[in-house]
Amino acid sequence: MKIYVCVKHVPDSAANIVVKDGNRIDDKVSFLLNPYDEHAVTEAVFLRNHLGQGEVIAISLGTEDVEKTLRSAMAMGADRSILVKTDNPKDSIFTAKALKAAIEQDGCPTLIFTGRESIDMEGMQTMFRLGAAFDFPVASNVIKFTPQGDRATVETQTEGGGKNIYDLSMPCVLGVGRGINTPSYPTFPDVVKARKKEVKIVEAKDLDIAPSPSAMSLISLEPFAQKRQAQEITGTPTEQAQTLVKILRDEAKVLN
Repeated sequence: MKIYVCVKHVPDSAANIVVKDGNRIDDKVSFLLNPYDEHAVTEAVFLRNHLGQGEVIAISLGTEDVEKTLRSAMAMGADRSILVKTDNPKDSIFTAKALKAAIEQDGCPTLIFTGRESIDMEGMQTMFRLGAAFDFPVASNVIKFTPQGDRATVETQTEGGGKNIYDLSMPCVLGVGRGINTPSYPTFPDVVKARKKEVKIVEAKDLDIAPSPSAMSLISLEPFAQKRQAQEITGTPTEQAQTLVKILRDEAKVLN
């Protein structure tokens, strides 16, 4: 059984994000394993351990620096990893094609996990494009997964808090949500062991990926600037309370 986990190298949301050249994030910003992908790795490792067999392979597309994220995935329990190396940012169309080609080159997938989204782009497209490329069924925001032979029962959570239950054939692509588990964070010995695990480098240019007529490119990035203006509220305590209520009702519109 080969379980592939597609992970992404994303900027730390707690870091001070700096945009360079108008369309890329400064490489000096701290990057890490996409938080949703932590749940995907944890679920893949749990499944392998529960079944007592199989191999978990983390795979990602990006620059050499992405190896750090793959090492994090291996510290969490992935057996080895694959880096599809490219120098320039790629859209979800190319990413899905590259991941498919690299996975097929490596072996036959029994199951493919991803996070439900990445915290940087939030496109939520790659899992569906990957499923379409493989002709595998896809489920997103998965919070429960139960394999049964060559099929799986999958429970997903909707935006409104509801739940859907699906019966999927395997192989399939599962984009997991936060509700599926609690990530199993590595210990120091796990981190040390991960340094010795294999990271296979595959050049994206060697995968012979045909250009897509609907390819997308990132034109510009702009940091979100929230404008705030301090306003002093004066008067008696009663007058201050009345002014505050008026602001909340008429300007902030959080009161009726």
